[in-house]
Amino acid sequence: MSEPLVREPAHGGPVTVSIVRHVSPDHAEQMVAWVRAGSSLAERFPGFLGTGWVRPSDASDEWHMLYRFADQHALDAWESSSQRAWWLGSAQGLVGESLVERRTGIEGWFDEPTSRDVEDLRPATPAPPRWKQATVIWLAFFPLSLTLGLLLKGTGVEVGIVVRTFLTTLVATPIMTYALLPWMTRRFEWWLRR
Repeated sequence: MSEPLVREPAHGGPVTVSIVRHVSPDHAEQMVAWVRAGSSLAERFPGFLGTGWVRPSDASDEWHMLYRFADQHALDAWESSSQRAWWLGSAQGLVGESLVERRTGIEGWFDEPTSRDVEDLRPATPAPPRWKQATVIWLAFFPLSLTLGLLLKGTGVEVGIVVRTFLTTLVATPIMTYALLPWMTRRFEWWLRR
């Protein structure tokens, strides 16, 4: 279980690391033991200021954890230690993580951060298959094109194919981009992501 490398904070004050970890609710007791073991190891390092965790509910697989060191140097010593590597390795297959965030200053506990680094470790949601995307685009494009063509014909102005296509696409592109496609995507989200 590796954690990402992030930029060093802008100043030498305390650094708080916030991690969202995941474990099956069936393994809550093992998780508590694992967290306590990590805290016990970390508190032996100079500059360690504390740790804590909270869980939204007994049925949740999310564990929100914090640990805090006096400065970036002290945090680096802990994060590069063999003790921490052993501790993280002991949870392989049991614990996953989805978000790591570092904050500097006292805001790590209470206030707005003076600097922060966040890395979302959740897997990216895969894009819908192209054929589904094409279907939704066509469902928006066809009625819009038909409507614009009928409106242009209704004006009684006869224009060549190039001018007609230019005018139609000039009007249709912003409507598709800012209105129709976002609206259609929301309406068909259930089908696109299925």
